[in-house]
Amino acid sequence: MKILVINGPNLNMLGIREPQIYGAQNFEALQKFIKDSADELGLSVSLFQSNHEGEIVDVIQSAYGVYDGIVINPAAYTHTSVAILDALKAVAIPTVEVHLSDINTREEFRKFSYVSMVAKKTICGLGFEGYKEALRYFSFEK
Repeated sequence: MKILVINGPNLNMLGIREPQIYGAQNFEALQKFIKDSADELGLSVSLFQSNHEGEIVDVIQSAYGVYDGIVINPAAYTHTSVAILDALKAVAIPTVEVHLSDINTREEFRKFSYVSMVAKKTICGLGFEGYKEALRYFSFEK
């Protein structure tokens, strides 16, 4: 099973940006954790990160017919991007949404997610482990 993992804006700044919320480990550590988790679960994984909404839409569209699942942490675009929602709806690839922090216990504007409208599952507040939980969802779908 081939899974595309998409990380949105500022996730490349992990370890630097608000470590009290997002943790002290850097983005490279997250990428390694995701790859190791996929290997453990017998999944093939491709990683993508962008700070640009249009690039995220492009990669979602290019996933059509190529990937069996998408794991996405849309970051700030969670709360603002109808374009990402529409791209996910268009490709109709099963999607799991992940957030390092618990968006439901943070600022009011973070409690709404466009991606949740299409995601099969949303995982919040588990840090890196949330990505493994998302991959595990697809390992049971095999």
